[in-house]
Amino acid sequence: MAHQPVADQVPGSTAPAGRVAVETNGINVIAEEERRGSPPQLFWPWFGANVSVLGLAYGSFLLGFGISAAQALVAGVVGIVVSFLLCGLVAIAGKRGSAPTLVLSRAAFGVHGNRVPAVLSWVLTVGWETVLVSLATLATATVFGQLGWSGGTATQVVALLVVAALVVAGGVLGFDAIMRMQRWITVVSGVLTVVYVALVAGEVDWSAVTATPGGTTAAVVGALVLAMTGYGFGWVNAAADYSRYLPRTASTRGVVGWTTTGGALAPVVLLATGLLLAASDAELSGAIGADPIGALGSILPTWFLVPFVVVAVLGLVGGALLDIYSSGLSLLAAGVRVPRPVAAGIDGTLMVLGSVWVVFLATGGFFVQFQGFLITLGVPVAAWCGIFLGDLALRRRDYAEADLYDAGGRYGAVPAVPLVLLAVGTVLGWGLVTNGLAGWLDWPGYLLGPLGLGGREGAWAFANLGVLAAFLVGLLGTLALRRAAVRAQEAAPAVPGRPPVVR
Repeated sequence: MAHQPVADQVPGSTAPAGRVAVETNGINVIAEEERRGSPPQLFWPWFGANVSVLGLAYGSFLLGFGISAAQALVAGVVGIVVSFLLCGLVAIAGKRGSAPTLVLSRAAFGVHGNRVPAVLSWVLTVGWETVLVSLATLATATVFGQLGWSGGTATQVVALLVVAALVVAGGVLGFDAIMRMQRWITVVSGVLTVVYVALVAGEVDWSAVTATPGGTTAAVVGALVLAMTGYGFGWVNAAADYSRYLPRTASTRGVVGWTTTGGALAPVVLLATGLLLAASDAELSGAIGADPIGALGSILPTWFLVPFVVVAVLGLVGGALLDIYSSGLSLLAAGVRVPRPVAAGIDGTLMVLGSVWVVFLATGGFFVQFQGFLITLGVPVAAWCGIFLGDLALRRRDYAEADLYDAGGRYGAVPAVPLVLLAVGTVLGWGLVTNGLAGWLDWPGYLLGPLGLGGREGAWAFANLGVLAAFLVGLLGTLALRRAAVRAQEAAPAVPGRPPVVR
């Protein structure tokens, strides 16, 4: 979200306008005089973070469920739009509370109890930034190899260092720097992506596309859930981080609409293109599972390979920038007492180490690790999202700022009901998901047999119903069990003279 600086300064800094300084705001409530901008400005960060050509690979991922191109398109579009709509709804809290997502989550989980979802959010965002940086490294090396240049270990090392430096620098500098970077990433990546789509249009074999056989309802549901976890559910825990600088008078509908549109627009277009390409060529579709961006570059004319690696890397960097910023905020919300730039540096270090493992050491193919990561963490994140949105829907007033930082305040320390719902939703959800491709994930799915869904080898084994079940447990459980608690919180008198705590 771009915004106009207060006087001659950028938010959270002491630098004159036109310069980028390190943001000093951490998990504190943003001061009234620093809240600027309007909802349409939310389009830039969300579009820039999701214009990655990785979106093209989802065409192959969804077809892998054994469904037709038409079924995959419907499942993918619904999954993308609905999941980003959830992000838009979470972003409302940022406008109403002017604090990061995992601080506002304390209203539901309590000041100390909220450390559980904060740690979960931190792991998810660090994982995502690792995935994106790894992909950018692999893409650079592969495209260099296609050009006849050196695409070996040395190229991978250099690519990793350059990409990681961009991401870590943005994370350390903070909000204003990231928003400026995202504008450029949006424009450059958007233009080059349109060129890519035009160049590969001739590769589409419409007869092969229309001939793809249809799949079962369970397979369609599985594809839909993968689209949700791969897109919006991967961002819900960060959605309020980029609306918190908006004034509280900003349009709620605008916050939801522009967040949803910015996040979903590019993925829908890229998914449709990727589906047509994957359905046209079974060999290409298979290659995408091992190296998505490298495989997609193989069908381009040589002269466009350099622009292609630029758009690939920029799109992935755009997503990683939002992740490293939010992962740092989640780390602070979990109770780690360091300055926000230091938190971003810690996460950047872990990101580099994780990327080294993915690029140089991991075996079994990219998609195996990717799907296992998304589905496993997608379950508790879905439960948290349901609880957060249920709590938000019950509230009629803005958050009490000081109490978000005081375990003795109205939100309490460790309320039992939300944590029980999170645990129940996670246990139920893991019992209804499977990932037989990754050996370390052969333990979920333990409820598929007892519930008459055919067990781990049945028709519903890969539908990943657990993600939806976890979300509904969190949402419906909160609406049913927390109404009185929220009303009591909002009726509690404010403590006179107690200012918001800044941490």
